Amino acid sequence: MSAPSIREIARSLGLSHTTVSEAIRDSPRVNEVTRKRVQKAAKAVGYRPNPLAGALMSEMRRARSGTFRGVLAILDLDGPDRRPASSNRYHRELARGATARAAELGFKAETIVTGTQGISDTRLDTILQARGIRGLLLLPIAGDADISGLDWTHFSGIYTDYLIERPALHAVCPDHYRSMVFAVQKLHTLGYHRLGLVLQASHDARLLHRWEAAFHAYHEHHAQKEALPPLILPEWDKKAFIRWFKTKKPDAVLCHRAEVIEWMEACGAKIPETHGFCCLNVASNTRPCSGLDLQPGLLGARGVELLIAALHRNDCGVPDHPSTTTIPAVWVDGPTLRKG
Repeated sequence: MSAPSIREIARSLGLSHTTVSEAIRDSPRVNEVTRKRVQKAAKAVGYRPNPLAGALMSEMRRARSGTFRGVLAILDLDGPDRRPASSNRYHRELARGATARAAELGFKAETIVTGTQGISDTRLDTILQARGIRGLLLLPIAGDADISGLDWTHFSGIYTDYLIERPALHAVCPDHYRSMVFAVQKLHTLGYHRLGLVLQASHDARLLHRWEAAFHAYHEHHAQKEALPPLILPEWDKKAFIRWFKTKKPDAVLCHRAEVIEWMEACGAKIPETHGFCCLNVASNTRPCSGLDLQPGLLGARGVELLIAALHRNDCGVPDHPSTTTIPAVWVDGPTLRKG
């Protein structure tokens, strides 16, 4: 049995459907007694507002047109000023993929930066609801994000990284584990046998050590391959890297940051003649590298697809059972590894 409409609730209460609609939206144009009466009645019969219908009416009122273009928000909670340039390139590709796919599906995606603007959750909630925005795509956040201050009963959200807990939302992200196994297999195929993994500690922890876990597990189950202890750096440290490189003597290094190539060369390595470098995220560097394309544009597009599907289901709020959709990386040939 379908839930009652606003008109049916209005008839049962002897009110106009406009009054009931505004009362459900908690509009101050309806007096408090009537608002509470309507909201109690709506809750009793299981009424749930349709966010797409609300967005449609909001857009029609603004544009005075029957043409519908739903609006999604791409939320950047850090802002480009708080990220290294390497991360900004990845974030831009995520947003670009999301915006393009949203347009294909009849939606407009707008980026809202909160981190450098000092916008509180309460203010952001007001802005989003006033504009009829119900779909939120969150770009990756460097630290521990907390956006539980939003009234999530009004929103559907998708996070574009591995894990968010306040609140716990559905997520879409690279398949880090599978991608690491793929990279290690590729390097062995190219003739490298002493592989060295270099990670920043905060990045490793944010992904629950999935890069590191895959690296260890692969070597544990392939005993003929020599496993070097990874270098996990609290901060990027040239001196610490050079000590590790000279001591462990890897013939290929896997790392996100291309500046490591210069550190290798400072130790006498010639790339790709004597040593190799595999970038774990080629989108994060301007220098051409061999390595993994984590496909941020595709991740953004897939996130928008999941978000719009949730809106069509009227599936708002924090999910009871958040899920993660993963996409494996693809290999990019480049100048930092020998040819196969």
